[in-house]
Amino acid sequence: MPHPDLPPTTAPMRLATTIRPYDWGSVTALPELFGTEPTGRPQAELWMGAHPGAPSTVAGTPLNDLITHDPATTLGEQTATRFGPVLPYLLKVLAIARPLSLQVHPTTAQAEAGFADENARGIPLDAFTRTYKDASHKPEMVCAVTPFHGLCGFRDPDDAANLLDHLALADLEPWIQTLRTEDDAVRTVFTDMLDDAGAPLRAQAEQALLTRDDDVLAPYADIARAYPGDPGIVAALLLNHVTLQPGQALYLGAGVPHAYLGGIGVEIMANSDNVLRCGLTTKHVDVPELMRVVDFTPGEPFLVEPAQDTPGVYDYRPPAPEFALSRHELTGETPHDLPCGLPQIVLCLDGELRVGDNLVLRPGQSAFVPAAAGPVRLSGKGTAYRARPGAFTK
Repeated sequence: MPHPDLPPTTAPMRLATTIRPYDWGSVTALPELFGTEPTGRPQAELWMGAHPGAPSTVAGTPLNDLITHDPATTLGEQTATRFGPVLPYLLKVLAIARPLSLQVHPTTAQAEAGFADENARGIPLDAFTRTYKDASHKPEMVCAVTPFHGLCGFRDPDDAANLLDHLALADLEPWIQTLRTEDDAVRTVFTDMLDDAGAPLRAQAEQALLTRDDDVLAPYADIARAYPGDPGIVAALLLNHVTLQPGQALYLGAGVPHAYLGGIGVEIMANSDNVLRCGLTTKHVDVPELMRVVDFTPGEPFLVEPAQDTPGVYDYRPPAPEFALSRHELTGETPHDLPCGLPQIVLCLDGELRVGDNLVLRPGQSAFVPAAAGPVRLSGKGTAYRARPGAFTK
């Protein structure tokens, strides 16, 4: 039964949200996008959801409390049965001015084991050295709002060798030959690059990146300027560089190494905060654990092509049961009917939109549509992103 002091949960509800001021965030991008005043500090991530680290609120009540007290009404029977009394996804807007950490996310089994182990060793959840913040995996997808670029997955070993060749350093030849001739070469070279013994070679490679005028190497030179002396600079050369144009989306599953480098994107992920880092960060680095869970299989980035079953609606359906994402382009003429029975978050990116009969959203504002809300129409003129559970929904 709903708690008597909590807001009703049968109609769309305006969310009050949190912006995280991580040091890689842009000072101006979100204020320019949403028409707000800059704070003078980085504004890196706008969070929308029920993650306990920064839950959105409804009339002062955390969304996770609303869900916990009435999962049947807020989540719906299907979602609550599948995931328990928690919102299974977290929606974000990223505004990246400098590269994020070189990182991977664990599988569910790895997260459960790591979380239990750190609990047993008495490491506080808020400790700087804590690696596993919860027992969940963290697949994620980012949809570009502006041109957006990053690193994703390991290159083909021959391609990686060719890129190292661009540095024109004779001392890198052992790594280059390993990549061209040995089995499991990516694992071997990546391990060597992060090892303390590789510091002299890393320093040479970093200097070469900073002094060569080479378009192919330019993204990695930017990383070197952002994180001088970091072991992740050279390791990043083993990863694919990908550029997304607005509307394109990239999916990242467990074990895939990645680092976002620049741009604005709407990101959706499983409701987890498990990140294992090996460089390009001031946060906790755990190389041994990352090496245990990273997937060394080379491969192309996983781009998610949107389906368009309804005019003006672009559906991104990655292979993750926790989430899916739709982009709504509304012209002011034809409203879009939202599906019933699902916990949904609607974000207004631009324009002015109405969720249901009474709730008006402007850029940067968002609403939670509970499963029990019944038929809800999205109308107005502008762009919205709509998050919902995936796989078993449409």
